[in-house]
Amino acid sequence: MAAVQSAPAATKRRAGRAELSDRSRSERRLGLLLSAPAVIVMLLVTAYPLLNALYLSLFRYRITAPDDKKFVGLSNYWTALSDPLFWQNVFTTFIITFATVAVELVIGFGLAMVMHRALFARRTVRTAILLPYGIVTVISAFAWRYAFDLQSGFVNSWFGLGDYAWFSGRWSSLFVIVLSEIWKTTPFVSLLLLAGLAQVPNDLGEAATVDGATAWQRLRRVTIPNMKAAILVAVLFRTLDAWRIFDNVYIMTSGQQKTQTLSFLTYQQTITRTAIGLGDAVGVLLFLSVVLIAVVFIRGFRVDLSQVRGDR
Repeated sequence: MAAVQSAPAATKRRAGRAELSDRSRSERRLGLLLSAPAVIVMLLVTAYPLLNALYLSLFRYRITAPDDKKFVGLSNYWTALSDPLFWQNVFTTFIITFATVAVELVIGFGLAMVMHRALFARRTVRTAILLPYGIVTVISAFAWRYAFDLQSGFVNSWFGLGDYAWFSGRWSSLFVIVLSEIWKTTPFVSLLLLAGLAQVPNDLGEAATVDGATAWQRLRRVTIPNMKAAILVAVLFRTLDAWRIFDNVYIMTSGQQKTQTLSFLTYQQTITRTAIGLGDAVGVLLFLSVVLIAVVFIRGFRVDLSQVRGDR
């Protein structure tokens, strides 16, 4: 009798999974169609530079000696990967990326909560929070550089630090770079998380409150699980952006005090030392590392979008 009763239930579950699968396929097809024009334009704009960089990375080529161009295969890649300076720059890039993304995620979530729950002057609050993100990165970097400068800066006088030279050491220089990056891009993270907060059903929080859940319990068991997709997008976008940091390093330290990043190393080899082949090899490695990070995030941190939509 039990087996007879369970058969309709099993049939119903299979039908539900089939319906959900059809919906997922249709949504995936629609997403591909909507993103296809932008992808095609991006490929047209970026395909030639990428292929040209890949081609030149296989040659020993300096712009100051255009006639002395010699095919060396993967020799430039081996030179870059076997150089301790390359791995030092990878480590520096990792430190900047990890520190900025971690802090921005925490502060950005707090700012998103403020924007989401603002009872009055909501537009003013959101504009004030998002204002730093509207400033050009170069201008922001110059402002932070002058603020921490030993001669023209005001940070030392405000905090009574005397003649402390922030840009004379590696870790103090990285601290200023990370701080400026956090100030500039935290509003972007908060904007993405604000969109995630808008997807959290209010009735779930109200039900948890009725059941006696504390604010921390509601945050940990209701709010965060229902905005995992937004958190993943925010962390992914900011990780990819921070991994390619260049402006702040170039303006504040010019790569001195062991603050070079992978992007700055690419610039230095290509522009400063005019080693086009080696610089393009480093650029290709940087591109491949960005692709690898994206694949790891997308494949390793899967998010069940059906749960975000409320499907069961």
